[in-house]
Amino acid sequence: MRQAIVYGVISGSTYALIALGFALIYNVVRFFNFAHGAVFCAGAYLNYCCFVIFRLPFWLSASIAVILAALLGVSFEFLVFKRIRKRGGNSLVLLIASLGLLISVQSIIAMVFGNEIRTVRSGLVEEGFSLFGARITSIQFNILLTSLLLVLATSAILRWTKMGTALRAVANDPELAATKGIPPQKVIYFTYLLGSALAAVAGIMVSLDVSMNPTMGFDALLYGIVAVIAGGVGSVSGAYLGGLLLGLAQNLGVWKIPSEWKDAIAFAVMILFLLLRPQGIFGKRIFKAQV
Repeated sequence: MRQAIVYGVISGSTYALIALGFALIYNVVRFFNFAHGAVFCAGAYLNYCCFVIFRLPFWLSASIAVILAALLGVSFEFLVFKRIRKRGGNSLVLLIASLGLLISVQSIIAMVFGNEIRTVRSGLVEEGFSLFGARITSIQFNILLTSLLLVLATSAILRWTKMGTALRAVANDPELAATKGIPPQKVIYFTYLLGSALAAVAGIMVSLDVSMNPTMGFDALLYGIVAVIAGGVGSVSGAYLGGLLLGLAQNLGVWKIPSEWKDAIAFAVMILFLLLRPQGIFGKRIFKAQV
């Protein structure tokens, strides 16, 4: 039981980063960016390329991977989404385009690296140490710590920096923000940069703890969406709590039932929240005005 809870918190920590980056982008551009999963996957494979193939120090390879993956996310906006919006494309068109980008990036990664499962770890698997009566490795502990620090740092950026204030203004009302002198497109680029960096870090953490394959981005994206729905789309703390809740639900569930039900548990969590609390844990209920 304790081991399942610890594993749930570890999984939820990666879900939280994916959900947070996804929620930031959604709040500003108002469409479900499926290409976020491609950035997650690219971060893991870029780190693999730098660390395993080119044998760079891990801190350097991870930094390069996060920067390149973040720029990949920005390039999606610059080359695709921005042009679609200029031509009058709606959210559905943007969603379909983002799905096409996800499939394209997955296919390119599969062609370059193959479809087999790869790992960044080398040598013997460490035994780990005891935490609250459960076993945890140093990598898993660093995942927990990194996730928490990044969520706190993102919250601080949104609350106390000029760009964070501009991001919240554009998310609330882009037209009003533009009249106040805030350039919406500049804010959109910054949002993609920040959200994509968070997704890349999550991809690297998953590749360190478990393994990676070209389709890992799609599963991570689905879990991120469920975490956002559970926590509340507009809340940083909600994204973090939603990720932890999903990780706990999955790992406690597969403690009693086969692991093949992991995806079904995620969708069950999503359906329950949509039926019982569609605004999420920290979201606000929207009431319709009657005339």
